[in-house]
Amino acid sequence: MNLVTGATGHIGNTLVRALRARGLPVRAMILPNEERTPLENLDVEVVEGNVLHPQELLRAAQGVDTVYHLAAMVSILPGQNEMMRRVNVEGTRNVIAAARAAGVRRLVYTSSIHAILRAPHGTPIDESLPFDPQNPAGEYDRTKAQASLAVLEAAQDGLDAVIVCPTGVVGPGDYRWSEMGNLIFSWMKRGLHVIVDGHFDFVDVRDVAEGHILAAQYGQRGQTYILGGENITLDSMLRIVQEAAGIHSPRVKIPFGLAMAAAHLTPWYYRLTHTRPRFTPYSLETVQSNSEISNQRARRELGFAPRSLRDSLTDTVQWWRQNAARLRSLAALGRM
Repeated sequence: MNLVTGATGHIGNTLVRALRARGLPVRAMILPNEERTPLENLDVEVVEGNVLHPQELLRAAQGVDTVYHLAAMVSILPGQNEMMRRVNVEGTRNVIAAARAAGVRRLVYTSSIHAILRAPHGTPIDESLPFDPQNPAGEYDRTKAQASLAVLEAAQDGLDAVIVCPTGVVGPGDYRWSEMGNLIFSWMKRGLHVIVDGHFDFVDVRDVAEGHILAAQYGQRGQTYILGGENITLDSMLRIVQEAAGIHSPRVKIPFGLAMAAAHLTPWYYRLTHTRPRFTPYSLETVQSNSEISNQRARRELGFAPRSLRDSLTDTVQWWRQNAARLRSLAALGRM
């Protein structure tokens, strides 16, 4: 049995599908009363539970061979976020304890490329760099680093655990409208598009799911594997998306300094309006940061082989075309 926490998330539901495609049994752990649309029509055992409740985790882990721990909170807003810290750090410690108590064979923890030390431009980012629990970039980065260090400590203490660090995730199955999913969907519309001069490493969510399974099969205990794809500019991504959508819209590229000045005002707006953040200092700094990210260890040791980003973006456009209207209807009903 395979337990997947955070099973309705973008990576989570894609991983569940990949496991079931191999005929492997899956126990999908979701929050109580959580919308189950991402798991509909899948032959899985669904259990309700919260990573902050140890007894619920222990029940979910009974009879499990491999735990894939993906449940986490993400925020690109500045400042501390106590609930995110509890879910990401304390929740991971609870998963470790449940895995030990239930005799789980292997734990695969989903960290993030942002948990790794932010290296200066010109320095390749690979698994030789440490996790940075004091990362100045943002609270999300710090909490994922602290959780990753807890997993490494557990591995040193005998737990068979490995860590995977996806880069920027894109692709089909984005039921929760991630930040990148929202951006890609907006690029599919005609009209003026404003972008900044930035780039990052992006990888298909289906390849990330495959990387999780490969890590469970072939990863070495206590090791970290970066699941990266291609380094691409935002302008190039927009062009590929619009080619796939069959449209061409004008675009304006604004200077980074001007964009950052404006972004310092947006956290106040997002908190006041309770809308999802998209344009913040954190998101801008990310696409200006060092994106020379290596996936060579995952390729060499796991057989990780991500597809081209053009194929991924083309498939993403088709998925949004097929699902956006339905997801909007569910959102209007308060179900997504």
